[in-house]
Amino acid sequence: MTNNKALKKYRPLATASGIGSILGSGIIVGLFATITVWQQGLSLTNMQVGVISGALTFAIALGSLITGMISKTFGLTKAFNWLNLFYAIGALICVFANSYLLLLVGVIIAGFASGADLPISLTVISRDVPDEKTTASLVSFTQIFWQIGVFFSYGCAFVVSKMSGATGARIVFTFLSICALLTFLWRSFSKTFRNLHIEAKQRNDDRKQNIKNNQKQSIFSFLGSNKKYLAFFFSILIFYSCWNLLANTFGQFQTFTLVQAHVSQSFATGAGLVLNIIALIASMAFASVAGGKYRNKFFFVGIVVQFVAMLGLALSSHALWPIVLAIGFYNIGNNIAGEAMYKVWTQESFPMENRASIQGFINGFSRFLCGLFAFITPALVVPAHIRTSMFGFAGIVLLSFIAGLIMINLQKKYKVNKALEDKE
Repeated sequence: MTNNKALKKYRPLATASGIGSILGSGIIVGLFATITVWQQGLSLTNMQVGVISGALTFAIALGSLITGMISKTFGLTKAFNWLNLFYAIGALICVFANSYLLLLVGVIIAGFASGADLPISLTVISRDVPDEKTTASLVSFTQIFWQIGVFFSYGCAFVVSKMSGATGARIVFTFLSICALLTFLWRSFSKTFRNLHIEAKQRNDDRKQNIKNNQKQSIFSFLGSNKKYLAFFFSILIFYSCWNLLANTFGQFQTFTLVQAHVSQSFATGAGLVLNIIALIASMAFASVAGGKYRNKFFFVGIVVQFVAMLGLALSSHALWPIVLAIGFYNIGNNIAGEAMYKVWTQESFPMENRASIQGFINGFSRFLCGLFAFITPALVVPAHIRTSMFGFAGIVLLSFIAGLIMINLQKKYKVNKALEDKE
């Protein structure tokens, strides 16, 4: 099967998986963009707001960490089909929440389901798609949906920001719950997906015993028994943890740095929407090369752009347009040398039967770090510390570059994806 035919055949599956990414970014951005609305509507204290925000981060982390247990207990396909139903239930609890406790419960359920769904969805793609180049293209394709979720949530929050009480926030969560419910129905009852799952099962029948043996091992036993996979694991873990710390925290800096340049909140929010369009275009550009030899070139460009952006913000005199330009550059580099690269590396570097567990652990570990890092974030955004913080983030970019460079060399050494060296 040619690559174009394979892409056409499996793109619907990647789209269904990608909607899970919309829901993942949607619950994060949707909550953070509306948290002040929830606070006013439900009369929440500042401490309760902090607990809800932290609970979402740790719920996502927990869902990711036990992804392997979920997929082994219920099966990869069942988990893929049903997780979004639990997300929809959690979002609906938020919609009808009339108290702090109900909102907290809804956020935890939706966050947990979201954290588990991402690694499982990507593993379903890599299991069902038979060739490496198509798998890499489709896995990176799902990152476009993550950015769509960010843009959608910011847009919805902006549109409903004038509504009284918590009405606007409830509307945002209503959209998320409907999206999750429709995704559950599509994944569960699509004959196309059912046939793809059956084809994959037939292809993998000769590997059943090997899969069964590997699934009995914990991920630490598996990694400890093979130096190659251990090297892959730590390279990806360091790269993604550094990237995630920067991406997660920088989201809180963006509006702040614009406001420091003495612009209105409306300008800052509108600029954020435009900059997310730039990020979406960058994600699409990376998806077009993810399966070929230009992928690594994109990685180098993306890292350099992120580093320059951090230095630009550190050295900026807080004039408006230099800040906007630096943030724009960051949104480009962040999306061509970031999460999409991490997803592709994880899915193509480990045996299929271990991918969900390993990616879930890396996701959960990095989210846990982000949750802990959030405790010191307020101190970082104080005007007197911003310049030092940006220099620190430039250092984090360099650390992620070193880990990424090691990973690229490891893939070359072990010939993980021959398509990277093919002529296009």
